[in-house]
Amino acid sequence: MISSLRGMNDILSEDYERFTYFINTATKIAGRYGFHFIETPLLEETSLFKRSVGESSDIVGKEMYQFIDKGDNDVCLRPEGTAGVVRAFIQKKLDRAGGIHRFFYHGAMFRYERPQKGRLRQFHQFGVESFGVESVYEDAAMIMMVSDILETLGIGYRLQLNSLGCKECMPPYRNKLVKFVKECEEGICEDCIRRVDTNPIRVLDCKNGSCQELYVGAPKLLHHLCESCESDFNTLKKILNDNKIEYEINTNLVRGLDYYSKTAFEFVSDDIGSQSAIAGGGRYDRLVEFLDGRPTPAVGFAMGIERLMELIKMPQAAKKGYYMGAMDDECVDTVVQIAHKKRKTDTVIIDYKSKNLKNHLKAADKAGVKYCAVIGSNEMKDKTIWIKNLEDKTENTIPIMEF
Repeated sequence: MISSLRGMNDILSEDYERFTYFINTATKIAGRYGFHFIETPLLEETSLFKRSVGESSDIVGKEMYQFIDKGDNDVCLRPEGTAGVVRAFIQKKLDRAGGIHRFFYHGAMFRYERPQKGRLRQFHQFGVESFGVESVYEDAAMIMMVSDILETLGIGYRLQLNSLGCKECMPPYRNKLVKFVKECEEGICEDCIRRVDTNPIRVLDCKNGSCQELYVGAPKLLHHLCESCESDFNTLKKILNDNKIEYEINTNLVRGLDYYSKTAFEFVSDDIGSQSAIAGGGRYDRLVEFLDGRPTPAVGFAMGIERLMELIKMPQAAKKGYYMGAMDDECVDTVVQIAHKKRKTDTVIIDYKSKNLKNHLKAADKAGVKYCAVIGSNEMKDKTIWIKNLEDKTENTIPIMEF
């Protein structure tokens, strides 16, 4: 028997209902904020992610599904969504057109990592990207949108905030942090030793407990912000306070790549174990420029759908649609013809085997529909159809044309 690859799961029945409910909910809310759908390819040039996600990151260094295709192109399955959207933004010359451009997307991403609950090798993300708005009010709108989505889905959360500064205040802070980490270098893990030279800000979110103990006294970027960054961060907090969105400051919340700046945020859940992040985002004003576009302010977020699946509180599903069946073999063709016309307005499930009424009712109940509609030889002769409402248990026999 051939099985699915490790970490690549099928989405069936109840999971599919939850999955589509999430997509429909998030799509509707993104639309209310003025965002429009964008679809980017699953396959991109590897260089796109090396330049955007960063060669020093675990994603690029260890986790990408990368290969040489038949045209000798170095390609990979997308490990995240932002880079492809930025690439499309530049390729379509939207960076040169000016104005404001707001996109949302959803789809499969791929990372070769150890599968665990809520973390798969093929997983799905919903994300939004906004280009052309420098105001911190757009950062707040991102947070409000995630909050709206999670609250609509009935998912509890804690919002964590930090500021990553800008190209003015980040470099001097980075130098202070590197100096601090090098002074305690003998006690830190191998990942942190590597990051000191390649991506020093990332040491702050190291998951090693002994490293975190050493970093308690590390300088905090939030205390080294320039006047502009501090003003923006204070404005962001005021907007959230005014709109009654609770948050907590997490000075270890980082992104770590040079094009990230100012706002960084993460939504976490206490209901999914150690993998507590359920959505995250921030401002990346320099990424468009990093990928050879014109300098363009940008901010966005992404949500891992699999992590949210078991947390979603599904609404009570109303029964709908019809089950149709024949009680005699000579009635099957008539049932099919009627169902074909009925499907122009309603959902219809057909059982092609003739059965007695009791078995049709059992099958209709199992199908989860609202109505059971059956035709036998008597109904054929009278040109009628027998219908039972499975919710209120009422029965009627009506003309086929009326049906």
